[in-house]
Amino acid sequence: MWHQKNPPWPHQYNTINQIHTDENLKPTYENNGCISFLDLLIIRKQPNLEIDIFRKPTTTDKIIHFLSNHPIEHKVAAVRYHITRMHSLPLTPKRIQKEWTLIQLIVQNNNFPQKPLQKPNFEIQHKQTNQDQINERNKKQNMDNIHILQPHIKKNQQLIEAHRCEKIP
Repeated sequence: MWHQKNPPWPHQYNTINQIHTDENLKPTYENNGCISFLDLLIIRKQPNLEIDIFRKPTTTDKIIHFLSNHPIEHKVAAVRYHITRMHSLPLTPKRIQKEWTLIQLIVQNNNFPQKPLQKPNFEIQHKQTNQDQINERNKKQNMDNIHILQPHIKKNQQLIEAHRCEKIP
């Protein structure tokens, strides 16, 4: 995202498009403080950026129908993906609720039972919470290790300085 209305690289796009005539590279411009990147919507809210899940207007809510003749693992994979993405991205609580409502709608439209949906959501949310706790614990342990090593480092520095020889002219 640029602070300028006209980014400084349009001639680079033209050069690349002349080299690769089969593909046409086009810049994506910010629209109302938002820009889509892959499956994310990056939103400029001063003084920081927020993200949301981006879906094209033509996106459908079709996944493998629950009554189809596919293994259950294949049917549930898309649902687990959506739930995992919802919990792994730093979304605001309002956006998480919006995404959860959309996931429930997708599941309902593809004839999934509602009750089994709660279990993967709980498991993924619990797994993410546990991972966050482990990361926080590891960060604290690393800081503790640094504090433990600081006296030894200082002692070694003093020893090195005490035995350092002066240059002979």
